[in-house]
Amino acid sequence: MGSEATGAAAGRAALTPGARRVLDAAAELFYERGINAVGVDLIAQRAQVTKKTLYDRFGSKEALVAAYLRERDERWRRWLPARLDEAARTAGSDPDAVAVARVLATFDALEVWTRRENPRGCGFVNAAAELPDLTHPGRVVIAEQKRWFRDYLRELCRATPASDPDDLADELALLHEGAMVLGGLDAVAEPVPLARRLAVRALTQRGLPAA
Repeated sequence: MGSEATGAAAGRAALTPGARRVLDAAAELFYERGINAVGVDLIAQRAQVTKKTLYDRFGSKEALVAAYLRERDERWRRWLPARLDEAARTAGSDPDAVAVARVLATFDALEVWTRRENPRGCGFVNAAAELPDLTHPGRVVIAEQKRWFRDYLRELCRATPASDPDDLADELALLHEGAMVLGGLDAVAEPVPLARRLAVRALTQRGLPAA
């Protein structure tokens, strides 16, 4: 995660109690009701602060949206590696099997995360649908999050003996994104397990020891 995440963590620690309540209230309301449907009056009321406090701490609703999305991203980035490490410990001693287990564990982690954090679909996809301006601070955070995860998958796939790790990573990224979008729309039953099965197929077609 590097210095960027370290700085963001320091920013979280520096939040005043009132700012913390504002961000928590905004996160709940933005995800449950939608960003455009929620005004600063409601956020301030839910957080039990004045609008002045909200603006003093975050400057604007746009900046608050970005802070909400950034913190959501940071939780995922902190949480995911530990799930992959658990899968690696149970994959045996063969390095190829360990590398593949880490790749597939991203889908197992997504299924748990979706039940816990994304009952209404991916928060970043939902937010992007409401923020058409690509220069909006929230859209910048969303783009960074999606690039980070794609790069993360590339690192995982490059650790496998796949001859086309970047193409494999892009394929898996599409499976991840498709599972989140279709899950949020209730368009496919159990989309993450289905995406994992398709990922296994993609790995085995490349001769990798997927299970």
